[in-house]
Amino acid sequence: MKAEYINPFLNAAKNVIQTMSRIEVKGGKPQLKTGHTTFGKVSGIIGMASANIAGNMIISFQEKCILNIVGSMLMEPVKASIDADVVDAVGELTNMICGGAKAELSKLGHSFDLATPTMIVGENIEITNYSDAPTIVIPLSTAHGDFVIEANFSEHK
Repeated sequence: MKAEYINPFLNAAKNVIQTMSRIEVKGGKPQLKTGHTTFGKVSGIIGMASANIAGNMIISFQEKCILNIVGSMLMEPVKASIDADVVDAVGELTNMICGGAKAELSKLGHSFDLATPTMIVGENIEITNYSDAPTIVIPLSTAHGDFVIEANFSEHK
């Protein structure tokens, strides 16, 4: 996967989370994913396709991290556990982050269509990509825990 595809996701994730929740986000060093299981307790998955490239973005949150983000977004006390409101918020965050990355990628000449996000709750859920291209993992951290953005894209042949 080309490096030019990574920064739009990192920038969009930091911008969306910090804007929506007022919680500082720090990015880590991108790395190749090993294995096929989810990072966190709740994840959002969204497909992206262009004329030349297809793939997906996954955002996956540790439970404490997303509970604090959602509490701050909604200006409510932090929930004790993941519920329908938290899952819905993950869907909205997935849409916003992917939309922000899409806007940056369009400036690089890539025009993507986006699918509707799917949210999953649970730990160590296996997700296998259609593409055999490597998945890039972008680790992000907050004072309340960590989350990752995973991006898997391959060029059409």
